[in-house]
Formats: sequence, structure tokens, C-alpha cells
Amino acid sequence: MTPSPSIRPTVRAVIRKGRFVLVQVKAWPTGQRYLTLPGGRQEVGETMADCLRRECLEEIGTRPDPGEILHVADVVRRNPRKTRQLSEVLFHATIPDDYIPRLGPRPDKRQVATVWADPAIDGAQFQPRYDLALCSGNAPIYLGRLCYETP
Repeated sequence: MTPSPSIRPTVRAVIRKGRFVLVQVKAWPTGQRYLTLPGGRQEVGETMADCLRRECLEEIGTRPDPGEILHVADVVRRNPRKTRQLSEVLFHATIPDDYIPRLGPRPDKRQVATVWADPAIDGAQFQPRYDLALCSGNAPIYLGRLCYETP
């Protein structure tokens, strides 16, 4: 397994509606589904807030208003070919009250849906396991290293 030559800065949106969190449903090539927070890689010259707005518009079809930083994590994603490390910053974000979950105009390649999920019930499906922080109610919090294997 070869390590990635760099660490990717990424941002994620934590958008809540009661006990639910807006998530992307993604599918591995095996068909197994998993949940993740909307967001993605920050581009050179882009602020974290601008990145969050752009990524969410592409993936979930709406531009959120970023709020405070809730969590920071070092995410290590391993698969048989490579290991990638991401520095992820999770922002509290808000969207219009009338938003209906949908795919944005440029969803991630594995994204199959956007839904409201209850982290307390659907937690085991999160990759990485952000549900552990989303259910704790404590913020801000450094989540440390979150590792997961991809097929």
C-alpha cells in the first residue's frame, strides 16, 4: 500500500433538522451503502467557507450558511491500492427550511441519494464514524484519527 503524497484539506457540513442530520448516501462498487457528510476538498485560494458552499451546491443542490466549527479530525482512508489522509473540519451549517433532499448537479461519483438520517440509529453506516461525535452533543471536539477501509 503506497501512501498519498499529501494531506488533503476538506470541509464537511453538519446540517441538522431536529435529531436528523443531512447526509449523502453512497455505494461502494460492491453495492454496499454508507453515509457521509456533504463537503469535500478545498481548492487552492478558496476559503473553507467558500469550499463548503461550493461542495454542497454540487452534491446536495443547496448552498449552506457555514457557522461555527464543531469538530476537526484526521481521516485515514485505506484501500488495497493506496492510503489517503484528509484533514477534515466539520462546520455547523444551515439551509433553507423548505429544502427537500436531492442530488446536486455534480454529485460525488459514488453518491446515490441525499437523505435525513438519525446518527443514533443509522450510526454504523457512517464512513468515517462521525456519528460518534454527532451523538455526543459536545463541540468543539478534536476527533483524533478516524480510519476506515474501502473495498
